[in-house]
Amino acid sequence: MIARMSKYEVVLFAAQREDFIARLRELGLVDITVSGWEPTEEDRQLLLDIEGSGKALDFLGTWRAEHDGAAAGAAPCASGREAYALYQKTQAAAAAARAEIGRLEKLAEELRPWGAFDAEHGAALAENGIVLHYLTASASTFDKEAAAWNERYTIAEIHRTESTVRFVAVTKQGEEVNLDAQEMKAPQMDAAEAERRIAAEEAKLQALDADFARVAASEAALKGYAAGLRERLQEVRVEATAERAADGTLVILEGWAETATSERVDRMLDAYPDVVYIKSDPTPEDDTPVKLRNNRFARIFEMIGDMYARPKYGTLDLTPFFAPFYMLFFGICLNDAGYGLVLLLAGVAMLAKVREPMMRRAAWFATLCALSTTLFGLFCGSFFGLSLGQYFPSIPFFDFQGKFFSIALAIGVVQILFGLVLNIWTTVRSFGWKYAYGTLGWFVILLSGSVAAGLPMLDEGWVIPGFTASSPAFYGALAVGAALMLLLNTPGRNPLINVGAGLWNLYNNTTGLLSDVLSYIRLFAIGLSGGVLAVVFNSLATGFVPEGANIVVRLLVMVPILLIGHGINLFMSTISSFVHPMRLTFVEFYKNAGFEMATRPFDPIRKMDKEIE
Repeated sequence: MIARMSKYEVVLFAAQREDFIARLRELGLVDITVSGWEPTEEDRQLLLDIEGSGKALDFLGTWRAEHDGAAAGAAPCASGREAYALYQKTQAAAAAARAEIGRLEKLAEELRPWGAFDAEHGAALAENGIVLHYLTASASTFDKEAAAWNERYTIAEIHRTESTVRFVAVTKQGEEVNLDAQEMKAPQMDAAEAERRIAAEEAKLQALDADFARVAASEAALKGYAAGLRERLQEVRVEATAERAADGTLVILEGWAETATSERVDRMLDAYPDVVYIKSDPTPEDDTPVKLRNNRFARIFEMIGDMYARPKYGTLDLTPFFAPFYMLFFGICLNDAGYGLVLLLAGVAMLAKVREPMMRRAAWFATLCALSTTLFGLFCGSFFGLSLGQYFPSIPFFDFQGKFFSIALAIGVVQILFGLVLNIWTTVRSFGWKYAYGTLGWFVILLSGSVAAGLPMLDEGWVIPGFTASSPAFYGALAVGAALMLLLNTPGRNPLINVGAGLWNLYNNTTGLLSDVLSYIRLFAIGLSGGVLAVVFNSLATGFVPEGANIVVRLLVMVPILLIGHGINLFMSTISSFVHPMRLTFVEFYKNAGFEMATRPFDPIRKMDKEIE
């Protein structure tokens, strides 16, 4: 659900602004409106420093894992600012060293076929009128032309492969070399010298670890510095967007707080000297920030909804309603109990290891989706591509390939109808019944068609007596739905205009419904493709086993193929099972449920070393 918000309009003296913002930050409950902020050059540098300090902290996590205990004896920096400056300097030096190592390694690879030589000796020969040209030609061309080339120049073969010959041509100063070969610039060093320089750069790189150790020893100070930068950004945005009045003497701020915690904000404002404020409820015209307050189950799936947008304030939070569908869709798409168990073990391992709130949500999300996959895979009798029906013939497993195509369409109709119900409920709650008649009429038509014609298509026994596609009750329901949709779609408007608009909406809804329902075929297609690939990898593993092979040989042949094949299939199928249910949620379900997106989430000004509750 969407948390209720209270709006504050605060007037204070400009001289109080910094102290007032600091008090709000300590309170950590008020979101200040800063829309329209345009960063200056100084602000852009602040943003770069915030991004850089975040990367520095991420780098230190990786560096500590690779250099266990290396920071224990290092002397910490005097401040977080100094630690960040040292990190920037050291990281730049390390990047330059790695780039130089990469360049030298490529050069050494090119020089290695030429063997050992002295570049200074070659330069001395050039000063005396003898020039060495380093050339490369195909082996066939060299063998064919070598005799002729030797008549014109002194040729010395240096290195040969099956396809290429590297050789040197000796000429006088200023003499051009006209051969069917590619000439390279005279090397300034040989491969041994390049390798010595690589070793020197690697030594520099290792020496930089001492500076990284100092930064790692100052990690707490660096975190404080990064938090201070983010707090400074809060101040900059508030100062830049605050409304000035009375020739700059007064400042007007707009803020938002959760209604549940607004009493604490009221007490703070009442106690603050020389401040006037007005507290009110949001209006539809306000750009109200949104905070979600869901139960433990729905909260896990907020991360999915946030990938699209949060719902607009005053509308309905669809997270609790799409969460069960998403779990089901994930299980249908992956559709293998073995794969589900692998993901379940990974999710449980994450839950046992991680403590950070967002990562724990991700772990619970993986665990719930894995549980859905395992249950649906057992229902269909699929385990790493093996059909459990062959081993347990007495259990009537569901025939996914033979029966699920039409069921996937039926699931789509169910979710679309459910979305329309939520759309009607939201409209009635916000504006009253008369504004929901058009959507209600479309819902009646769609539900009637699904019950009268759709159910018998799934199962001939699912016929409701007296309500079939040819019954008067069915036509009566269609007439009621058409009347609501065509005549009452917009209250207070000319009925003829309503009819025209209703016919246009009927055309759009009918064509849109067809594409919406057909989109749910992806549940069947993705589940089937993953299952087929699993069977293919099993067949490959058994097909490569020699006839009459013992158990050891069978394992040596089959295990690598099964691990690689099922690993690839699990990875690809998991991505598809994650993405396509999300697509069904954001396009088909959100559209029919009347989803409206918020422009911004609730983000209170606060101490940046603390998380929002």
